[in-house]
Amino acid sequence: MDKEYKKALEQAKANLADAKARGKDAMGVTWGELRHKLFTPEEIAASDLRVAMMIEIAKARKERGISQKKLEEMSGVKQPIIARMEKGSTSPQLDTILKVLAPLGKTLYIGDLDQHEQVK
Repeated sequence: MDKEYKKALEQAKANLADAKARGKDAMGVTWGELRHKLFTPEEIAASDLRVAMMIEIAKARKERGISQKKLEEMSGVKQPIIARMEKGSTSPQLDTILKVLAPLGKTLYIGDLDQHEQVK
């Protein structure tokens, strides 16, 4: 049994090294390829928007030297909710997002998607 285990372990290591050399992960595809197989374009766009918003909120807060606790005082949104927003582990209500953005000097902008795509 020990000999078989070692042989299987060596084969797994060789397979992983081969996949990495080809630019693939352990599943044989990149995350981008898997993402496009698992999710619709709409789901990917929504996820990308949530990530961008999370990054912008954390970036704006840090640039202004405001702690999450201080942002709680300024916005009325509890610190644990702010932390979850920044980590992306929650999908906050629009009014919650607006409450957090205002003290950071930010707002949401609604624009033409075609123009947004051209900017990228």
